[in-house]
Amino acid sequence: MQKTTPIILIAALLFTGNVVALEGDTIPLVAPQKKGGMPLLEALDNRQSIRSFSPEELSRQDLSNLLWAAFGVNREDGRRTAPSARNWQQFDLYLIMPGGWYVYEPNHHALIKLGNEDLRDHAGSQAFVKTAPLNLIYVADHDRMAGAGPANHDFYSATDVGFISQNVYLFCASEGLATVVRGLVDRSRLHDVMKLRPSQQVVLGQTVGYPAK
Repeated sequence: MQKTTPIILIAALLFTGNVVALEGDTIPLVAPQKKGGMPLLEALDNRQSIRSFSPEELSRQDLSNLLWAAFGVNREDGRRTAPSARNWQQFDLYLIMPGGWYVYEPNHHALIKLGNEDLRDHAGSQAFVKTAPLNLIYVADHDRMAGAGPANHDFYSATDVGFISQNVYLFCASEGLATVVRGLVDRSRLHDVMKLRPSQQVVLGQTVGYPAK
C-alpha cells in the first residue's frame, strides 16, 4: 500500500518547486494548464529533436503540463490525451530524475516515488542522458492488453508509444523545451534496475529539459 505524504509536507515541497519525497510517497502535481500554448501549426513547424539540455530541473507547472499533455486524462470517462488500441492504456510513464525515480499516476495526476536513486546512468547510452533533468521511460504492460496475442503486443505498443512521444514533442515545441526520443536504451538492464514485472516491457526513452544556454 502506498503511503500518502502529509498535507503540510506536500505543501512545503510544492512551495520549493522541486519534486522531493520519501520512497513510496504519493506527490500530487499542480493542476495542468489546459488553455493557451502555441497554435498547432506553429508547434508542428517548431517540432524538432534537441540533444543539448540545461541541468535546470523543470518547474512544477511545466512538469505537470508535460505529463498531462503526454498521457493525461482529458475526459470524464478516463480516456487520455493519446489514443491506445481498444483503450488498453497499457503504457506507464516512468520519470528518472536527479533526486529519484517515479511513475506518473494519471487518474489522480500525481507522481509515485519508487526510489531515491539517480538512475540516469541506466536511462540511455548518450552522454546527455546522464546530465539532463528528466528522462521519460515508456513501459508497456502486456497484462493490460486483453485479447492481444504476443505478436500484437509489440505491434500495438510500438504504435501507441508513438502517439505519446509525439504529444511530448508538440508540447515541448509549444513551450520552448528541448526533447528527443531515444531507442538506444539497454532495455534488459533497465527492466532489472527498475524492478519491473515480467509482463512489463521497456519500449522507448525520451529526454526532456530546458535547452542548453
